[in-house]
Amino acid sequence: MAKDKKLVESITSMQEDFAQWYTDVVKKAELIDYASVKGCMVIKPAGYALWENIQHELDRRFKATGVQNVYMPMFIPESLLNKEKDHVEGFAPEVAWVTHGGQNELQERLCVRPTSETLFCDFYKNDIQSYRDLPKVYNQWCSVVRWEKETRPFLRSREFLWQEGHTAHATAQEAQERTEQMLNVYADFCEEVLAIPVIRGQKTEKEKFAGAEATYTIEALMHDGKALQSGTSHNFGDGFAKAFGIQYTDKNNQLQYIYQTSWGLSTRIIGAIIMVHGDDSGLVLPPKIAPVQVMVVPIQQQKPGVLEKAKQICSSLEGRFRVKADDTDKSPGWKFAEQEMRGIPVRIELGPKDLEKGQCVLVRRDTREKYETALDEVVDKLAELLDTVQKDMFARAKAHLDSHISDAADYEAFKEALDKNPGFIRGMWCGDQACEDKIKEETAATSRCMPFEQTRISDVCVCCGRPAKKLVFWGKAY
Repeated sequence: MAKDKKLVESITSMQEDFAQWYTDVVKKAELIDYASVKGCMVIKPAGYALWENIQHELDRRFKATGVQNVYMPMFIPESLLNKEKDHVEGFAPEVAWVTHGGQNELQERLCVRPTSETLFCDFYKNDIQSYRDLPKVYNQWCSVVRWEKETRPFLRSREFLWQEGHTAHATAQEAQERTEQMLNVYADFCEEVLAIPVIRGQKTEKEKFAGAEATYTIEALMHDGKALQSGTSHNFGDGFAKAFGIQYTDKNNQLQYIYQTSWGLSTRIIGAIIMVHGDDSGLVLPPKIAPVQVMVVPIQQQKPGVLEKAKQICSSLEGRFRVKADDTDKSPGWKFAEQEMRGIPVRIELGPKDLEKGQCVLVRRDTREKYETALDEVVDKLAELLDTVQKDMFARAKAHLDSHISDAADYEAFKEALDKNPGFIRGMWCGDQACEDKIKEETAATSRCMPFEQTRISDVCVCCGRPAKKLVFWGKAY
């Protein structure tokens, strides 16, 4: 047992130090390891399996809306990047440059893609000639590089995995419809699959994507009361098209500029899963996204029939559930702790006494409730239990979100709410960036979004007291 206790290391309590708790979980649950390049991470099998499930489900949802996958080069010539002024200025501080090929200095620097708008524009310029070529509804799964100063696993690293959709349309209305459609795809995915409730809305002018006409976002609330931007969708209008000369001939044989959108979700969403659902024992994974949904744990497996029956149960569940059996020689206590650390939604315990009774015990990871279940009812009970766990996890996250939304009518109330109930603060805004800047400088809170469902909780700006134009969700964020 002494050996077991040493192997199953405790993690820092989230109440004691949330940042250290997060780091402990991603390391001890073996999601990542640190790379030799500072700010980069090795995504280990357990972490990559999460991303594969995310990718699989999102890709399915994308394709249901007509999206096709493509792949663009990872290098962008400097001259190409410079074609859209606002865009290049927005990314300039984070760009990594390639200056040599082998021993030879390049004639032109190459940017390692921080995002691929310019590449798609360069491609569309030649690929789109007629209204018959539209729309183009493309997506690529790739990695991007942004030379961040402060990094944290999944949340902010210098290279990360994501998908980026890039679409081209004949009209502004079609582009706006696609922009909103993809934001709703992200929101539904987060709520239905990841059990993470989100706030949907539009970014302010200050917070929108560089070069975009409008940026829309889904914002999630972490356990510590900080927001996490979890997916964005951008309407570019015809700004990029004019910068890159992307025109098509319409039905009247007139030249027109295309309208574009872009939308993306990255591996930072894994950080959201950890920080929304995790506890002091480690990960708590929603069943729909968990790489292993069920772990069969034989107890006293040296006793006749126990291990054989555990493997038989495991085989009977394969094909319907993602299931494994832990037949290692570790103690049951060690196995339970490891299963909890990895966030496996349901554990099946089976020992000699259970065999005698013709039963097993189902244990929920999220609540640790136990259910004695007849062996011939395991499949149906397990399906029902996993569905219940998924729904309950969303309900708890939604209750946490709802209880951490405060309303503030003036600046003093704003600062008091930020201090006493960390989370989102709903406050009216005059539309002046100076108020955004003041709030960020004095409280570290930023405008998260202007929600689609606009209501008036007062008539004046929460910061300056002048007439208000928009309701804004404010909060500290990762």
